[in-house]
Amino acid sequence: MAHTGYQQRRRRIAWILVAPALLLLALAAGWPLVRTFFFSFTNAMLDNPSEYQMVGLANYYATHDGDSSGVLVDPLWWQAVGNTLWFTVVSVGIELLLGMLLALLMNQKFRGQGLVRTAILVPWAIPTIVSAKMWGWMFHDQYGVVNDLLAKIFGYQAHLAWIAEPSLSMWAVVIADVWKTTPFMALMLLAALQLIPTDLYEAARVDGASPWQRFKRITLPLIMPAMIVALIFRVMDAMRIFDLIFVLTSNSEATMSVSGYAREQIISYQDMGMGSAASVLVFMMVAGIAACFIRVSRLNEKEKR
Repeated sequence: MAHTGYQQRRRRIAWILVAPALLLLALAAGWPLVRTFFFSFTNAMLDNPSEYQMVGLANYYATHDGDSSGVLVDPLWWQAVGNTLWFTVVSVGIELLLGMLLALLMNQKFRGQGLVRTAILVPWAIPTIVSAKMWGWMFHDQYGVVNDLLAKIFGYQAHLAWIAEPSLSMWAVVIADVWKTTPFMALMLLAALQLIPTDLYEAARVDGASPWQRFKRITLPLIMPAMIVALIFRVMDAMRIFDLIFVLTSNSEATMSVSGYAREQIISYQDMGMGSAASVLVFMMVAGIAACFIRVSRLNEKEKR
């Protein structure tokens, strides 16, 4: 009984300590989210949001005289969903692979280790707008560094329109995003690698385990929790991406993300109802993916027990 009372007191103290932060979070994030949900059921316009009528689910899906309308029947929305999912899978997958390689490299002891770690983190410290502008110039079809390097490597003048060509523009966005955010993945994995006791590796070497077996049996299982956390953050960021794509490729439909679609409805068309409905769907997508990652993490923990 005494132990139970002690645990309850600790729980109350913990709630009291985090209550101010929770209140600030509710005001900063909760209230705008509630308003977005509310406006998604109205026909409010951006120029006069105080005047509106409730339209129910019409912004999501509605039929009238055999014609369908709403976000869920808009081909541009589904193209934006496809673009976002493709970008998320490709960019996060490449970042995970490169981040793992960089983390393994930075975890080794060698001369200039501190300088290498600092240099690798530089892209992550650069603001997204600045890096997008920089990569936009590098991808220039006439004067860009990327085409110049391709010409020197392959021996012919390649004037590829990375930003204007639909088949290349999404790859340009992926390259810019991978360059900027791979250091974040590497940093998260490096922190996990440094917590692994070296005795485990020494015992594995004595038993004759190969480098791949040591990585598979020791490194990967022990860094899995940190890897899942890093993937949650990166997938959520990738699903909500807007600034990099907007600055690099403007309003191109070939690279439009779901956040870009919501912005297009609210800013370009002044339609707060449709834009809010799109924003709600973006929130549901991100929250659903985060819940799936958390579920997988808990299942892994149960299997270890």
